[in-house]
Amino acid sequence: MIRHLVLFRLNEGVERDDPRVVAGAEAFRSLEGKIPEIRFWECAWNISDRPIAYDFAINSAFDDADALRRYVEHPEHQAGVGLWREFATWVIADYEF
Repeated sequence: MIRHLVLFRLNEGVERDDPRVVAGAEAFRSLEGKIPEIRFWECAWNISDRPIAYDFAINSAFDDADALRRYVEHPEHQAGVGLWREFATWVIADYEF
């Protein structure tokens, strides 16, 4: 199995209630059930007030690297990525478990 972690940081001056952010969060929340390669899916807003914390997190799992690649290339995923590019930056980590 492959764990796929993504941490998003909103750009300076962008707030969670910005309509673009609301649409972006919903786009990712709705992926479970739309993309068959997803084996585990959770995403949520950060609740820590630590200055090093990111704002939004996705924790997901896939059977193997090919399944992860198909997810990354899936049009629904790409649509969500396109939204987030407008207002955030992110980091990822993929590892076997």
